[in-house]
Amino acid sequence: MSERKEAMTRRDFVRATSSGLAAGTLAFSGFHPAVAAVKANGKINVAHIGIGGRGRGLLGDMVKRSKADNADVSVVAVCDVYAKRRREAEETSGAKGFENFNDVLGLEEVDAVVIATPDHNHAPVAIEAIKKGKDVYVEKPMTHTIQEAEDLKKVVHEHQAVLQVGSQTTSNDNWWRAHQAIEDGMIGKMIMSQGSYHRNYKTGAWNYDIDEGAGPDASGDNHINWDLWLGPAPTRPYSGERFFRFRKYWEYSGGIATDLFYHVMAPLNIAWDKPQIPSRVTGTGGIYIHNDGREVPDTFFLTADYPEGHSVVLSSTMANDFHIRGTIRGHEATIVITESGKFEDDDNVTKVLAQDLFKEKFVEKYGGPEVILENQPRESHMDNFLRCVRTREKPVLDVDTGLCAQVAISLSVLSYRSGKTMYFDESTGQPRDRRP
Repeated sequence: MSERKEAMTRRDFVRATSSGLAAGTLAFSGFHPAVAAVKANGKINVAHIGIGGRGRGLLGDMVKRSKADNADVSVVAVCDVYAKRRREAEETSGAKGFENFNDVLGLEEVDAVVIATPDHNHAPVAIEAIKKGKDVYVEKPMTHTIQEAEDLKKVVHEHQAVLQVGSQTTSNDNWWRAHQAIEDGMIGKMIMSQGSYHRNYKTGAWNYDIDEGAGPDASGDNHINWDLWLGPAPTRPYSGERFFRFRKYWEYSGGIATDLFYHVMAPLNIAWDKPQIPSRVTGTGGIYIHNDGREVPDTFFLTADYPEGHSVVLSSTMANDFHIRGTIRGHEATIVITESGKFEDDDNVTKVLAQDLFKEKFVEKYGGPEVILENQPRESHMDNFLRCVRTREKPVLDVDTGLCAQVAISLSVLSYRSGKTMYFDESTGQPRDRRP
């Protein structure tokens, strides 16, 4: 095949994928209070709940957006159980601060909420927000447990709300290039997906600074509403270690699985021909380096089998930062999604590499043994959410796709903690430690 014909083939492929996946959304019909509240040319009134490390960044970006020319949003409320963070958020945004998220959700002027609380409070806040007629942007993981994910999915559909899960990498175009390649049959039968998420910290992962003077008995800026922070978690005496470093403890987090593997499982579910729920999952690993009292492992592996006939292998350690490149293996070809192995990266190109057994057919169809799919510009993850609040379209990482990712990582946590292989019974929506 000539170079010109090869180039045209690739260009036509990219053009086709761009038109089919540029928005990454499907409209759904029905009434939601935000439809009446947000006019086509009006501002979306946003409240931010949870102003810790990630929450602070999200708030800063939203405030910047609200101050831009032709601003499409307004920050009308901020909320945190820690008085210091609440005051700082008020100063940053100019919005009124609240200690209790229920007070925020009771404000009629709030159209949408951004939730960046610790994991164990994601579902309670999100579910209540939707019941109060708000749309929701909730940071990953979507929920803390599988049952919470099922409950959240139910309420989203019942109220026809827009919910975006905050795994921003899913708005990178490489996952959508991969999706179209799989959908078009470029790799044949999908067999296996692999990925990793590795880091290395001198202090150990999630050992954030502890404000020693803060706590439930302190006053002023140092006051923390500990009972409200605990939410659905078991009652415990206040612990600065648990409050500031919650990702190290099972009651509030799933460690690597929920903090990092959600950023892998969510985009994989977008890359595949459809989001999928695993039938069998194992989670293994251990605390090999950071013996600092943490409960969650510093090294973790997830393997998952899917009823459609393919598997996932993920690895991670918090004590070595060398990644494994992200790939999806088919019988006839392999997709290299991230050369660096960092799933949050947008490598600008997605590669499809022919298997030797099928190289001749692949070259005849695509012009060479390697097809490079150039990534196309896409709206940001938050842009996508805010647009969908207006249009009532389904966002990039909607509740259904989010649930598929959540089931996989939550099953891996259950497997690790129980020492058993875990199964998922779709007929009941429940995990089991034996085949359904």
